[in-house]
Amino acid sequence: MATSIMNPKVDFFFNKAKKWGPEYEKMRMIALDSGLTEELKWGCPCYSLNKKNIVLIHGFKDYCAYLFFKGALLKDPKKILIQQTPNVQSARQIRFTKLSEITKLEPALKSYIKQAIDVEKAGKKVTLKKTAEFEIPEEFQAKLDKMPALKNAFYELTPGRQKAYIFHFSQPKQSKTRESRVEKYIKHILKGKGLDDE
Repeated sequence: MATSIMNPKVDFFFNKAKKWGPEYEKMRMIALDSGLTEELKWGCPCYSLNKKNIVLIHGFKDYCAYLFFKGALLKDPKKILIQQTPNVQSARQIRFTKLSEITKLEPALKSYIKQAIDVEKAGKKVTLKKTAEFEIPEEFQAKLDKMPALKNAFYELTPGRQKAYIFHFSQPKQSKTRESRVEKYIKHILKGKGLDDE
């Protein structure tokens, strides 16, 4: 497969990297070797095929990672694909904490990228769960049961907005924090607004 051309617009991501510099460079070379188009999306290097996102490079405090947009559809013989949280349906990460891990896995990483390209070429799609299949946190359910107006307003929201609220309310580990998140957004929901709507 032909190596892709580096996109100068993406250089700034690699140049500003204080952490994971050598790791990012290696990940970039592997992704470019796959013949994908390099673009800058969401402030990160993203590799696409015919404008369809295949894999993205991103980093956090404890690790850097490849993010496969349709990772849920990939075979994982090395058992290296990670679902970030239970609510992430499609994407999967492969995480690294040092350059030697990436170098050692290079042949496997190339095969995972090739597999992701094949999935995209075949037009496969991840079957996403419907909003009704997500578990509503009990703190929010209690409010919905007590307040019919809130329940009606919530179920009149688009499925995407409902999911965003469910995820937001579910994230905190402590019940008290979940409760305060619910309280904060009651008026928002009653006005028919999504989580990020002004």
